[in-house]
Amino acid sequence: MGHDINGLHHVGHIVQDMDQAMERYQQLGFTVAAPAYPVMPATPGGPPEPFGVTNAHVSFPRSFVELVAVIDDTGRMPGNARPIPLQVPDDKVPGLRAAIRATAANITAFLERFQGVHIMIADTPDIDCVAARLTADDVSHGGIHDIQRPVETATGTRMEPARYLEISDLHLSPGRVPEGRIGFAENAPVKAPQEEQHTDHPNGATGLVECVLCVADTALPELERRYESYFGRARHGGVTRFDRANVTVVAASALADLLPGERPAVLPAFVAYAVAVRDLPAAEKLLRDNDVPVIRTGPEELFVPSSAALGVAIIFRQDG
Repeated sequence: MGHDINGLHHVGHIVQDMDQAMERYQQLGFTVAAPAYPVMPATPGGPPEPFGVTNAHVSFPRSFVELVAVIDDTGRMPGNARPIPLQVPDDKVPGLRAAIRATAANITAFLERFQGVHIMIADTPDIDCVAARLTADDVSHGGIHDIQRPVETATGTRMEPARYLEISDLHLSPGRVPEGRIGFAENAPVKAPQEEQHTDHPNGATGLVECVLCVADTALPELERRYESYFGRARHGGVTRFDRANVTVVAASALADLLPGERPAVLPAFVAYAVAVRDLPAAEKLLRDNDVPVIRTGPEELFVPSSAALGVAIIFRQDG
């Protein structure tokens, strides 16, 4: 169990203001792609307008951080936005708008809990195997969905097929568990991998390497049991680590030992994620030069507190 997992695929950082989030991530030393704004007519035959949810990616070779925000009622798009036309037959427009409206309501509900990370998706080379394993273990999920994902290449953005599934809690709406949205994704092989571009980040970040979930002490045993059914055997020792998925679970009473000064707004909550960097001292200098507070937790690790990173602590760890 768990051998169908290759670490993290992405985490989703839900923010109140996309412009503010992009500015903050740039101060943190990340290169952020222009945000994508879906546009479609409000009525059949009408002019296209921004609608639903916008996102932007901080990309790495095998993973990414997704910034997600609800498009406000003004439909205002920043100057560098990428309009993404949603083209469907006129008779399908009302249904699609209803589905997008439901997604926006879901994101808004997450924001009402707190601004921060609410989405954690593990990477898999075989999502059919994952789906069969979860079903055999009586884990509720929404089945496999086929989508298109943007891939940045030397000649521009190309859409490539991808497949995903999300875990469901029987007591919550589809695709939801108490901590947010968790699931698995499989990317199809890129047709021309030599053309795929991976962003160079000023802070030297090379990949997404960990996501940290904090739970109430009394909820820890049940959470560990649940996550073992998702990700396989755990490794215990002060905190619980699901190594194949790069997920760490920490009890609330132990969070200060892991991330001094951090206190989650609610429980359970994804309180932090970690990126590997090529040169930690250089990353620290960039952060301090940009007036970003940092806390050293060891010779090969530091973090930016959640108060300075829109609700999630961001750990920088020496690649190695």
